[in-house]
Amino acid sequence: MSQSEPQSEPQSEAQPESAQPSSVRTLDLHSDPVKLTADLVDIESPSHHETEIADAIEAALYEVRENASVDFTIQRYNNTVCAKTDAGFDTRVVLAGHVDTVPIADNVPHQMVHGDDGEPVMHGCGTTDMKSGLAVYLHVFAQLVDSGKLSCDLTLIAYEGEEVATRYNGLFHLQRDHPEWLAGDLALLGEPSGGIIEAGCQGTLRLKVSARGQRAHSARSWLGSNAAHTLAPVLVKVADYQAREVTIDGCTYREGLNIVHLEAGVATNTIPDDAWMFVNFRFAPDRSEDEALQHALEVLGLNDLGDLDDDAPLRVEVDDSAGAALPGLGAPVAKRLVDAVGGNFRAKLGWTDVSRFSALGVPAVNFGCGDPGYAHKPNEQCPTAQITQVAQQLIDYLENKDLSS
Repeated sequence: MSQSEPQSEPQSEAQPESAQPSSVRTLDLHSDPVKLTADLVDIESPSHHETEIADAIEAALYEVRENASVDFTIQRYNNTVCAKTDAGFDTRVVLAGHVDTVPIADNVPHQMVHGDDGEPVMHGCGTTDMKSGLAVYLHVFAQLVDSGKLSCDLTLIAYEGEEVATRYNGLFHLQRDHPEWLAGDLALLGEPSGGIIEAGCQGTLRLKVSARGQRAHSARSWLGSNAAHTLAPVLVKVADYQAREVTIDGCTYREGLNIVHLEAGVATNTIPDDAWMFVNFRFAPDRSEDEALQHALEVLGLNDLGDLDDDAPLRVEVDDSAGAALPGLGAPVAKRLVDAVGGNFRAKLGWTDVSRFSALGVPAVNFGCGDPGYAHKPNEQCPTAQITQVAQQLIDYLENKDLSS
């Protein structure tokens, strides 16, 4: 998502570490990650309805903890469930994934089919975005604390409210109220990335540009002032914009400035007295939010409007802004992840919650299962072989004795 970060209601205090009710749905985090994906998909959890899945994940973590070789702390903040080892390693890796989905589209429970290549594919809401990635992270965490083969400390975050406004986002609440849970040397976010690393993310800025005129009959247009005409020069500047490409750590980010919404008009025989548009700027991670804003205003020729009053014929305001995230692939712990996935990585073209880690100085990448092109679709799907592959690559990476060196 690309949301601004308005103030929101305080989160409740963390729930104490205690046994969970036996009535919650049973999840086996040690089971095959494909089966675990199916089990998670079958728990309906559209945004604002994550209690059942959060209960199930929390209960499953307590069950894992009973026999784990490496002890870990469990905390819950509303419907965000967190777990953290503290084995004294010099390196910490954070595994984060959201538990919510978009509204169900008659695609729960899951279904298994065969793709065009004859290989099994799982269909269902969240199979791509992002219960397959979440299943992998839960499974890997459980396997490693059980076996004791950790080469670093791990933090696991299963958070609520990613598919809706920022004020509901569990990771945003942790960033604001409990930033210690986001601390680490590398963070992985289970967003769908086709089983390869998508590093960093673009920032996003949305400006509302408005023009004010004077209404009149179109037969006597000289008696009025056409707001759409006042807006037109800015529209032309957007249309003529030449986007740049920026390469950072081998990842190429292409910027873009586009009109994404445009409104004007009263009646077909009337000069409009109001016209406005949303202009969206997707910017590379070498720009801060302030730098992106200044650049966009300069391009639009609106950089002097900050001092104008409400009666100005042309006005601009920031409707939404979220910072970009640097790829961070230069960090040794990140380089080893790249090696573990066979050197396959690319830039993330879009905005994700990796930005929250980057804002705290933690390198972060997207690493999950499934084609993001299927996200939010009624036919959302994920090849099961990719779930197995990502899980094994992640275990191999986190068991690597060189990880903390």
